Amino acid sequence: MTTGRDPGRAPELAAELAGRLDALLAADDAERARRYPGPSADRQPVHTAYVPADRFSAGTARQWGEAALRALDEHGPVPGFDESEHAKVRDKLTREPVEDLRIDFEDGYGIRPDEVEDAAAVSAATALAESLGAGGAPPFTGLRMKSLEPAVRRRGLSTLALFLDTLLGLAALPAGFRITLPKVSSVRQVQAMVECCAALESRLGLADGQLRFEIQVETPQAILGPDGIALVAPMISAAAGRCAGLHYGTYDYSASLGIAAAFQSMAHPAADHAKAVLQVAAAETGIAVSDGSTNVLPVGGTAAVRQAWQLHAGLVRRSLERGFYQGWDLHPAQLASRYAATFRFFTDGQAAARARLAAYSARRETGIADEPATVRALTDYLARGVACGALDEPS
Repeated sequence: MTTGRDPGRAPELAAELAGRLDALLAADDAERARRYPGPSADRQPVHTAYVPADRFSAGTARQWGEAALRALDEHGPVPGFDESEHAKVRDKLTREPVEDLRIDFEDGYGIRPDEVEDAAAVSAATALAESLGAGGAPPFTGLRMKSLEPAVRRRGLSTLALFLDTLLGLAALPAGFRITLPKVSSVRQVQAMVECCAALESRLGLADGQLRFEIQVETPQAILGPDGIALVAPMISAAAGRCAGLHYGTYDYSASLGIAAAFQSMAHPAADHAKAVLQVAAAETGIAVSDGSTNVLPVGGTAAVRQAWQLHAGLVRRSLERGFYQGWDLHPAQLASRYAATFRFFTDGQAAARARLAAYSARRETGIADEPATVRALTDYLARGVACGALDEPS
């Protein structure tokens, strides 16, 4: 019995249909490729160290490393970590103690008279230029300005302009330089920041797009707008390619929700919800997401320091397991627990990750059916471990 069908026509029909769909979806394909270029190949720091502007000097990164080493000498070990792990942490604290340093003119600095903040902006920019010239600056640097809320808008813009003008009179803008814009609460604020960056580039002789900024999510309005729309993705779009990161602000966000101070934490369910929104909005955009901080600092006697280290290390590990590879550090001694927890996270999974990649490459059947997306995640995991110093380059 014949069906009347001609199998030889299938390639022709498929080609005709593909051509029609290519035309139909051309604009959609281009827009998706623009919005979602995939993960960035650039290194993401494992932390951002916040230093009040009036306490920043050319030697701050080195001094933080030295302070962390002294804390280990006096109060170590970090609970739960062995001597071989501490040796690697000590090497990191000596070689590259701070990966990302943010000179803070916002909450960590506070409100000062204009002439005082002006002087701090000039002094901090001069110190950054000095550290860049001496080779002592971290791989990533920048400043956190005051927000674009009306009460501090002019002060924040004045500080940003004065800082950049001073810095560029002494040194080239470093590749890893970022501006952190705090307390973002609307898409229009992001658009305004884009205009600000473009104007500064034009006036200061920078290339178009050279100034990039991080959106700091510290208000519920950034997560859910008045019309019920999640605003983080529109904020990324409004940044017009200038958004370098999304940073979660633990305590401002928690306080805005009315969470009692004793229960404000990176591990609170409200924090997890906000960070999940950031994570989804940033997925495949190449924009890095950073967790927040703990305000329980490793200071005081040995028992108090070790307790703070244990808490911090646990929170760092928790963030890493949830796909947040960066967080904030507010005190030099937190570097010890930051690197101890981060290094263990990568060394714990190194052997299994390499074995899975080898099996996939050899098309060898194992008890895990990895797909290309997971292979990419395994490769990225190992690359992050190498970049921060937890893992050695594969031989």
